[in-house]
Amino acid sequence: MKPISLYSERRSIVHDIDPISKLYYILFSILVPIILSSLTISFICVGLSIVLLFAAKVFRKTLPVFGFVFLILITVFIIQGLFSPDNETALFQVGPVTMYEEGLMHALMITLRVISIVGAFMILVLTTKPADLVESLVRKGMSPRFGYVLSSVFQIIPEMMSTMGTITDAQRARGMETEGKLSVRIKAFLPLLGPVVLGSLINTKERAMALEVRGFNSPTPKTYLYEEKNYTFSKAIQWTLLVLTAFALVWRIVA
Repeated sequence: MKPISLYSERRSIVHDIDPISKLYYILFSILVPIILSSLTISFICVGLSIVLLFAAKVFRKTLPVFGFVFLILITVFIIQGLFSPDNETALFQVGPVTMYEEGLMHALMITLRVISIVGAFMILVLTTKPADLVESLVRKGMSPRFGYVLSSVFQIIPEMMSTMGTITDAQRARGMETEGKLSVRIKAFLPLLGPVVLGSLINTKERAMALEVRGFNSPTPKTYLYEEKNYTFSKAIQWTLLVLTAFALVWRIVA
């Protein structure tokens, strides 16, 4: 049975990097563009994430996510370009509407930061098995309870999509129209909500019962089925990201 997750099975250098190092990269992608507040640095962080996604052979899977993010960020450009309190220089005018350079530049900065963060998270989600991530965090001292919650978060969206696909196939087999005009699709979508929500609640209850039977809440020390994997360049990657982040902070303070 194929595991329910967004993880994409590939053979790449990025897939071989340990989950903890990818978490360090997420922190790096969040903090450095904010600390330095430079378009050049933001472009570099975005470019680095895109290069890593291509190296992992999963960039195509990120297109729907980036497309959705761009739709939201369009409103940021409109609002900042029109109403930013720093607006002074008119860039262009369409009828009574004037877009200002300061607001658009600020919107571009926000957009690059968001894309950098989303790209870093997509690297983690698409190239790391949820079980490996949770196990790595638990080995580092994280509570197994929180590990279970984190694992559930990674699985809830693909699980609900899988359930919706199964229910849709069942409805088609019974003669219900699920394709065609928008009104037909909406009419077919509404009956899906009840079974999907109820199914998710039932699955959550069954998982909780299964974990309780297996002694999940037992105070005794837990053992692991697999030995911990050792990645050759893990420490080098983590220390490099930490040093670069610290350097950015020092540069901001001195400058």
